[in-house]
Amino acid sequence: MTLFDSLPTPRPAHASPDALVLSQRAPQPAGLSDTFTTRVDERMLDVFARARRPDDPLELRDLWLGRVEHELGTHAHHPALAELWRDSRRLRLVEPEQVLRSRATVRFVKELFNWYFRDDLYGGLRDDARYILSGGAVDEERWGLPQSLKECIRYALDRDWYGYSDSRGRYPAREAIAAYESARLDGVHYGPEHVAMTMGGTFAVSTLADFVLHDISPSAAPALCAIPNYPPLVETIARRHDIQLVPLDSGHGQTSIEPLIAALTPDTPLVLLQTVGNPTGAAVTEEGLARLVEAASPSTVIVLDECHEWLGEYEKRSAARGAPNVVRVSSLSKTWSAPGLKAGWFLADPAFIAEYYEYASSSFGGPPSFFYTVVEVLARMERWLITGVEEPGPDELKEFETSYGLDLERLRHAYRTYRTDRRRRVEELTVLRDAATVRLAQTPAQVLPPRFSINTAVELPGWDDSYRCFRDVLRETGVSLFPGILTFCFSGAVMRITTARPWEQLAPALDRLGAHLVAGTAPAEASVRGGERGVA
Repeated sequence: MTLFDSLPTPRPAHASPDALVLSQRAPQPAGLSDTFTTRVDERMLDVFARARRPDDPLELRDLWLGRVEHELGTHAHHPALAELWRDSRRLRLVEPEQVLRSRATVRFVKELFNWYFRDDLYGGLRDDARYILSGGAVDEERWGLPQSLKECIRYALDRDWYGYSDSRGRYPAREAIAAYESARLDGVHYGPEHVAMTMGGTFAVSTLADFVLHDISPSAAPALCAIPNYPPLVETIARRHDIQLVPLDSGHGQTSIEPLIAALTPDTPLVLLQTVGNPTGAAVTEEGLARLVEAASPSTVIVLDECHEWLGEYEKRSAARGAPNVVRVSSLSKTWSAPGLKAGWFLADPAFIAEYYEYASSSFGGPPSFFYTVVEVLARMERWLITGVEEPGPDELKEFETSYGLDLERLRHAYRTYRTDRRRRVEELTVLRDAATVRLAQTPAQVLPPRFSINTAVELPGWDDSYRCFRDVLRETGVSLFPGILTFCFSGAVMRITTARPWEQLAPALDRLGAHLVAGTAPAEASVRGGERGVA
C-alpha cells in the first residue's frame, strides 16, 4: 500500500475577475481607520449597574438582550426579555476595572456568544439570514483542505491507522512539526521533545489551562487574557482561576502589548495572547513579544495563540517565542481550512511537554491517531515551501518512512499539487479580503484593513450596540454580521465580517449592506432613547 497511490490533482480555481479588479483599487481614505481601541462603554456599565446580582452571567446576558429587544419595539422576538429590561433600575455605580476583573463578564460574553449562534442566527432568525458573513471560517467547499492532504486521510483509513498512540502524538509527525516550526523561528531549534499534538486550538488552550492552573492557589494573582479574544478560549481559563481582561489597542496593523506588560505581576500564573487579533487582523510585533517574555516571571506561562497568523506577510519570528515559559498553539482550523478535523499542536519546553504527557495520558489518552499522517505531510511540505524547495529530491524523500512506499515521482507530484492548492488559495482569499475592504470603504462605515486573517473589523455608524446592529442589519438586508461584543469589544458597533465566501455571495451581501448604510436607516436616536427608559 503506497501513499499517494492515487495521484492527487489540484482543487479547481475559483478566482473572480470582478473581485480581482476591485481589489486592485485603492480604498477611499475616508472609509478607513488606522486605529482600533476597545474600552468599556456606558452601555456595558449600565447592564452591570442594573443587575440584581452582577455576579450572575445569565442575568447580565438577559439584561443585555432585554435592552436590545426593548429597543427593537415591534421587531422584538422575546417580549419577556424586553419586560425584564423595562423593570430594571440602576442599583449601583460600576467602574470599567470592575467589569474587566469580573468572572461574570467572561461567562456573560460566552453565554451571549452561545445565544447568538444557538438561539438567533441558527435558531429563530435562520430564515432571515440569506448571506452569512459571520462564520469566521473559510468556505470549505471552495477553499478546503489541499488534495494532497485529503489523500493522506484516505491512506490512513486504508491502513486502519486509528488505534492507541503516544499521548503526545506519533513520533514522525512530531519530528516533522519540530522541523517546520524551527524553520519559522530565528535562532531556535525544536526537536520532537518540544511538541505535543492536540485536538485543535480550543482544546489545546483548555487542556493547557487545566494543566497549568489546577494546583494554583486561589489567592494567586489572576491570569491575564488580552482582548479582543475568542470567548471559548477565555472562558476555559476563567473556569480554573481568577482572570483579568486586558484591552489591547492596535494601529497600522500592529497591536500594542504595553497594557499586558503593565498588568504583569511576579506571581501571574498564565497569560493568554492571540498573536493576531480576532477580529482586527492586527499582529503583535516580535519586539513586543520579546519585551513581554523579558518582563514576565519565569514561572508565568505565556500561551501564544498563533492560529490567525496567515493570509499576510509575517516578519521572521523571533527567538523569544522559544523561551522556556512560552507555549505556542497552532491548529488546522484556519491556515488549512479544516476546523472540523480538530487537529493541531503546541510547542513548549521539553520539561513542560514531559510533564504534560502524564496529564494527557490520564485525561484524554491522546489526539486522534487517524490524522497523524496528514499532519506529518503538511508540516514537511510547509517547511519546504518556506525554505524555498522547488522540487523534492532524494533528501526530502528520506524524510518519510519506507513503510509509506513513496517514490520520488509520486512525492514530487503530490508536492506540486499541494503548492498549487496553497498558493492559489492564499491568492484568491487575499483578493476577496482586499475587494471587500475597497467596497466597505465606499460606504459610511469605517474599515480597519486587516494585516492578516479572513476577518475584517468594521465600525458601522449610527449604532451604539453591536448586537442591536446585528439584529437590525439582518432584518433589513438579510446579511448576518458578527457582533464585536462577542469578542469582548465592549463599545460601539464594531462588527466582524468574514470575507472568505464565494464572490457571488460576498458581492451582493456587501451591496445590500452598503445600500442600507447609505440610506441612513441606522436607529441611533431611538437606541439612545431606549437606553434611557427605566432609569431610576
